[in-house]
Amino acid sequence: MTYNKSKGCTGVWVLRVCFMTRREAREQAFILLFEKSFNEDVPMSDIIYSASQERLIDYDDFSRDLAIKTCENLSEIDSLIESNLRGWKLNRVSRVSVVLMRLAICEMLYFPEIPNSVSINEAVELCKVYGGENDYSFINGVLGSVDRTLNGSAGKE
Repeated sequence: MTYNKSKGCTGVWVLRVCFMTRREAREQAFILLFEKSFNEDVPMSDIIYSASQERLIDYDDFSRDLAIKTCENLSEIDSLIESNLRGWKLNRVSRVSVVLMRLAICEMLYFPEIPNSVSINEAVELCKVYGGENDYSFINGVLGSVDRTLNGSAGKE
């Protein structure tokens, strides 16, 4: 929650409660992680603080937790991505695709209340907005393989 001066009110402060959908929260986490990919030496907490202060962007607990948890477990997440790439090296995959896969795999590993199919679908939908023309099918394939690696063919539903 943040306090902002409401338009039309002179001198009266009102409480502005920002409710963010999970999709919007994932998009915010993606933006934070994408920024982090260009500033690897900057702590995620600093990126979050800077984004909220300088750009006046509100982040909810889920987007913040998802971004931080992804950074904390980057080695394990990247290892899963690399072991499920077929004919690719991680450093040759687009930055957008890598960040979206990291985000989805973090959800798969550390947010058990979210079905893997939802995490995969959300990454694919975000890729359709931010990625290249055919990146979403690549992401879908890699994340599907990660899901099978983590949970066998049935997956977490």
